[in-house]
Order: sequence, then structure tokens, then C-alpha cells
Amino acid sequence: MHVRTANAPVSYGIYSTDTAPLAPDELLAAFRTAGYAGTDSGPLGYLGEGQALARRLTAHGLRLAGGWADLRYGGDRDDFAADLRALDRTLDTFASVPVDDAVFAPRPTLACPAHPRRFAAPGTPVDPALGLTDAEWEPFAADVQTAADRCRARGLEPVFHPHLGTVVEAPDETRRLLSRTDVSLCLDTGHWWLAGGDPAEAVAEWGPRIRQVHLKDADRRALARVRRAGGDLWRVVAEGGFRALGEGEIDLAAVVAALRRAGYAGWLVVEQDTPPTGQNLDRIAAHQSANRRLLQEEGLCS
Repeated sequence: MHVRTANAPVSYGIYSTDTAPLAPDELLAAFRTAGYAGTDSGPLGYLGEGQALARRLTAHGLRLAGGWADLRYGGDRDDFAADLRALDRTLDTFASVPVDDAVFAPRPTLACPAHPRRFAAPGTPVDPALGLTDAEWEPFAADVQTAADRCRARGLEPVFHPHLGTVVEAPDETRRLLSRTDVSLCLDTGHWWLAGGDPAEAVAEWGPRIRQVHLKDADRRALARVRRAGGDLWRVVAEGGFRALGEGEIDLAAVVAALRRAGYAGWLVVEQDTPPTGQNLDRIAAHQSANRRLLQEEGLCS
């Protein structure tokens, strides 16, 4: 495989610019010290934009792997138009950073906003009554395709990220979306596992269509405990639903073997979602160093 490893601000609990427990340069220095070659953007603006972002990445010897873009697909036309304008800002940011190999150009990570009732009860078992209806799927998918085409018009390959607590969460929902669009897939191993899927099987099913991988381990037992207690997705994160690599239930070796068979090339973005703020930053740093060492042992990076 032709891969590079990146990390992401969510590993340090950074979900917004207002609550970041680390300054941007501290975060990037931690990633570089741990041996990562790149970073996800995190909340837009956190690492800077335009030439400020490019200079910051260069100063730390890192590349940009991608970043998140929520859009409200299939609904109010004014809302979607506003979200497309926000996507343009993301694409402007991504287009401003240096790229030394097209395989490692940053991936705009398309996703949909949280669905309140599904966010309140995330993961398997998924209640089909809270999903899109047959009539809703077509306009939803058409808007996803519009967003994907907009990314490609800027020379950037988008990936769609199935995510807990949204209307594209479970494997069957992902299949319905992919059958109606040509958007590439971001396989997040942890979200896929907690939504009832097997990430190695997902690679076997969609191999060439997977254009980015978010590597995280996960624990369905933690999810089940939270669900029984009536907790939401934030509680799943707080209760250890996402684990350091090798400490959860996912067969990482099987995922790696499947990626090799599929000839995957691109970023492996290590994510270990942690609650926003209030965490032990030394412990997080130790986890991220250990995550990369495990990838070295698997032969995924030098």
C-alpha cells in the first residue's frame, strides 16, 4: 500500500474553535513528535486558512489530509445553498495548501448534520423508522452528488463519511447512498463497527471506492451500556466507545489485510474521539504515539 499516516484534532477533543484545549501549534507539534505525516483540518479556521495555514503546516513538516463539511441534503433549498457556500470556503482552504503527490491531496469529507433522535440513540440497533423514507432518498442523494461535483470542479476528490447519529449511519444506508451517487467513501472503522458493520468486509465490498480511511478502534459493549442508560453519542465518546488502536474489538489486522488486497493508496487518518476539553493531555499524547507504533508494527508506516 502507498499510504501516509495522519492524526486529527478530535483525538484531543477539539470539535470547535471555542473549546480547543490546545493551541494549533501545540497540537501540530504533538502530531509531528509522534511521527505523523499529516493532520485533519479539524473545525474550519482552527489551524488557519489560506497562506497562514500553508505556512503553519510547512513549519511543522505536515500535510493536510482532509477535513469535515456538513451539508443539509435533501431539504430546504436556501439551507443547502448556504451550506454550499460554506463548502466553497472549505475548498478554498484545501486548495491553498501544498501537495507533493496527488494521492495525498486533502479530501473534503462530506457528511450530514446530526439527527437529534438518532444522536440520542446512536449505533446498532438502528431504528429504521428514524431513517430517510423512499421518497426522501432521491433528493438527498442528488444533493450529495451536487456537493461531490462541486469538490471535483475544484480538483479535489470528496469522500462521504457515514457517521453515528446521522441519517447515513448503518451499512444498508451507506449502500443506498452509494448506489445513487458516484461519491467516494471515507471508511471510519470505529463508526462502521458501532453501526453494526465489519470494516474488513466493507473494504472487500467497496475497495476501489474507498478514498480515505479513518482508523479508530471501538467497543460495542460500551455502546450497549450507554444505550441501556439512555445516553447519547457524546456519552458513548465519554464512556470509551472509541478506544486506542488494539484496545477495542476491531480486528485491525483483518482491516489492514483487506486494505492491502484492495490496493488502497492514500491517507490513514488515526482518530480516537475524546470528549471536548477536560481530558488528560499527556494521556492522549501517549495514546497517539502508541497508535502510530502499532501501525509501524503492522508495516503501514516506517
